[in-house]
Amino acid sequence: MKLSLAALAGLPAAQRPRHDPRDARVGIVHLGIGNFHRAHQAVYADDALAAGERGWAICGINLRSRGIVDRLNAQDGLYTLLVRGAADGANEADGAAKGGDLGTQARIVGSLREAIAYPDDPARAAARLADPAVRIVSLTITEKGYADGEGGAIALLLDGLAARMAAGAGGLTLLSCDNLSMNGDTLRRVLREAVARRGDAALAGFVDQRIECPNTMVDRIVPATGEAELREARALTRLDDACPVATEPFSQWVIEDRFAAGRPDWARDGVQFVRDVAPFEAMKLRLLNAAHSAMACLGVPAGLDTVDQAIADPVLRAFVERMWREDLIPTLPAEVRDAAPGYCAALLGRFANPALGHRLRQIAIDSSQKIPMRWLPSARERLAAGEVPDALAAAIAGWVRFLGGRGEHGEGWEVDDPHAQALAQRLARADAVDAVLGFEPVFGDLAGNARLAGRVRHWHRRLLAEGTRGALR
Repeated sequence: MKLSLAALAGLPAAQRPRHDPRDARVGIVHLGIGNFHRAHQAVYADDALAAGERGWAICGINLRSRGIVDRLNAQDGLYTLLVRGAADGANEADGAAKGGDLGTQARIVGSLREAIAYPDDPARAAARLADPAVRIVSLTITEKGYADGEGGAIALLLDGLAARMAAGAGGLTLLSCDNLSMNGDTLRRVLREAVARRGDAALAGFVDQRIECPNTMVDRIVPATGEAELREARALTRLDDACPVATEPFSQWVIEDRFAAGRPDWARDGVQFVRDVAPFEAMKLRLLNAAHSAMACLGVPAGLDTVDQAIADPVLRAFVERMWREDLIPTLPAEVRDAAPGYCAALLGRFANPALGHRLRQIAIDSSQKIPMRWLPSARERLAAGEVPDALAAAIAGWVRFLGGRGEHGEGWEVDDPHAQALAQRLARADAVDAVLGFEPVFGDLAGNARLAGRVRHWHRRLLAEGTRGALR
């Protein structure tokens, strides 16, 4: 039987949503119905609905393709959340059903009540943003989405906000849920620039006066969905689900408490509402995300496939711990520096979860967009203090080698990156390392820094000659 509202009655109570999805009313529109949203924000919305806050269901709008929209609509917006590595008793939520060889818990999420494909129905998407019942628009559009100031999410937001202003529907909170530093501030700046290009003074005033863009930090490891997830969802629920999503037990959400038209009581479910997100954001970007990117760029050429394989390698694990200790923790904001050792210890446990199967090549996608936020702030601070960030230089050298698309055992891969062509041209030059380090869209004011370049060249030679393990050992 396919997953659907009608099929819910046949599930154990522990697997069903703890509310009747048919009673929920849409109060949130989400742009980008990807795996991370469905394993993170949509779960918090589901918990709010279960607590009786029935006005916070989600209308999801996909910005590019309609594949996920069709799959979700065919099963009444329902999907299976697979929480892996929970056999130690760390329940993801009350009533999650436990099963499977890997200690996986299955739960049907019922907060997504509508799905729209923006390319096929832009008017309907904009009208959803103008609905007075909608009070939050959340976004997971990745770093590239902000750069696309005239298309995609930004175009939809402008059209929706214009319709909302015309309808007198009131203020709105735009809630960015991605790894971009100061994401709310960035979104407001991009919106203002796009409105200015349209020359709409009234809309500019509406954005300034009625729209809030809080900064946020989100954290949950969510691998891509494949055949294994489809099989596991079917085994645990005995239902066919075309779009399950797998994740880890850990989940964190820190939000600047600035909302234009109310919000759910997410604090009840562990969300932290704070005055300043920046210290939490820095800790996550410079410790979790920086380590992920380093393991990907150094691990893939060494023949490693997943994060748990990488952290189980004693050489890579020692390198990650050295990078944290020497180059990253010393540059954290003072407010979170004392908490960093404990945070890192917890990260090692999360990374080692073999049930997640978080692929290193997935992490390496769009590295040119991630490195400026994950590695370079710490490198910049270390250099300013008169120190050379040696471990970060090794990670950067690993990325330069990764760009070559060839591993230590002859295996190849396609570099999936918006700057892939420009970087490949630089990599083909005789001074390949210096040419890549001089690429300003990635390295900015560090482009051509002689002290950093010297150590990156050193590590690049070692990696090519000795491989990841030989060089780092």
